[in-house]
Amino acid sequence: MPKDRIASQRSKTRTARFAGMRVAWLLVLLLLGAPAVCADQTQATGHINALTFGILPIGGPSESLAAWRPMLDDLSHTLHLPIRSLSVSTYEGLGEAMAEERVDFAFVSGRLALDAVIHDRMQVIAQLTRSNGSRGYYSVLLVPRDSPLQSLDDLYKQPGKLRYARGEVLSVSGYLVPETQVFANRRLDSDTFFANVSVDNHQNNALAVANNEADVATNNTADMERFAERFPDQYARVRVLWTSSLIPHAVVVIRTDLPADLRQRVAAALTSYAKGRNAQAELAKLHLIHDISGFMPAGNETLVPFADIEFNLDRRRAYSAQWVSDAAMQARLKKIDAEHEALVRQLMAPSSP
Repeated sequence: MPKDRIASQRSKTRTARFAGMRVAWLLVLLLLGAPAVCADQTQATGHINALTFGILPIGGPSESLAAWRPMLDDLSHTLHLPIRSLSVSTYEGLGEAMAEERVDFAFVSGRLALDAVIHDRMQVIAQLTRSNGSRGYYSVLLVPRDSPLQSLDDLYKQPGKLRYARGEVLSVSGYLVPETQVFANRRLDSDTFFANVSVDNHQNNALAVANNEADVATNNTADMERFAERFPDQYARVRVLWTSSLIPHAVVVIRTDLPADLRQRVAAALTSYAKGRNAQAELAKLHLIHDISGFMPAGNETLVPFADIEFNLDRRRAYSAQWVSDAAMQARLKKIDAEHEALVRQLMAPSSP
């Protein structure tokens, strides 16, 4: 792809991203009737008045808010604390909200959780479970049902000719896994392999393929189940070209500077939800979100597979880069190895709410 086209695309993506974040904040204010107030704003008095929950974007911000609200209302009742919710339109927007401590706990993908644990003083307290008992989900590449592409080999034969719709760089299934398993292992970069690259959420990327606005798009098996229910006609117009290895489910992280007893109460409320005498009613509320059946206890060690994904991508990119000497490449690989080992040790270290 010409450099000016890549720059133009990235500029458009940044503009759309910030516009989406502004819209998301307006939606939060309108739907909640008050600005989100994080717990740290009340800690000066030693009393927590409210918590703010950050929501991984699924579809649009308003859709995510509506899906999570029934469960959050129950959680609020259990904790005897108001829980406000913040749903933004991008992964990056949610990452910035956590970095700026505008949310106290959040439902996030493994890649976002890694950043939150490493840089933003947060820790994993729970991992979602699904009704089908799956241990995770899979990244997929979608193509139109009548596409001549029948395999990855067919795809590799079309450099500079196809339109690609992918997720943000923080999206595990929308970018990191396909970039690692499909492109980097062939010493390819998707941003330069395709004639055109657009960045959007899973739903819009699937729609782009169904409507012949993209030739190839990333997605995942969990989101495609939702897509099939909401857009059955469009779902019938797409097919899966490639499926990844298993990706662990998303997690809930919480700020480590919140009082320990509060973190323990939040973790207990989450992991006991839909398991008591009101299980059926609570399960119905969870199904509104993403066919979630509940949450199981989890810690930072849950993120090791996501650290491995980043590690493999970094190594494959190092092998495909241009180096002044083999010694320079080996030095870079050694640094990648050392950083990964340190990160795994950090994630495996015992932590408690």
